[in-house]
Amino acid sequence: MNDKISKKDKTDWENFLNSKDKLIDKDYKKKTSKSYLTKSIDLHGYTLDQANKTVEQFIIKAFYDKINKLIIVTGKGIHSNNEKNPYVSQDLSILKYSVPEFISTNKKLMEMINEIKDAKIEDGGSGAFYIYLKKNKKP
Repeated sequence: MNDKISKKDKTDWENFLNSKDKLIDKDYKKKTSKSYLTKSIDLHGYTLDQANKTVEQFIIKAFYDKINKLIIVTGKGIHSNNEKNPYVSQDLSILKYSVPEFISTNKKLMEMINEIKDAKIEDGGSGAFYIYLKKNKKP
């Protein structure tokens, strides 16, 4: 390795230090935060039939109101009355699994939906999920 610095390198370094130009930070990635119009609904206490009808109406109304993100709170099923029915597993919370299945098998609703995802802990965690709606292009 050469310990001597050439005159050209010294000149280039001095020019760089005296320059007003800023270097681009290659490690910096600009976060594009997408803002969402969000609405939520809590289905605690609903029967399966009531929950499905309510969610269907909620999604359709939100789509036409140009809402982008829905938070559907189903609960985890730990306080449900499943133990009274011997034909229902106590490990299965009815709304937690049935409502997303109802939505995903409903062609009319799925035409309005981009994505269904699990909710973050601050929005209900495993007792909730997100629905990201497509843009409604109709006025």
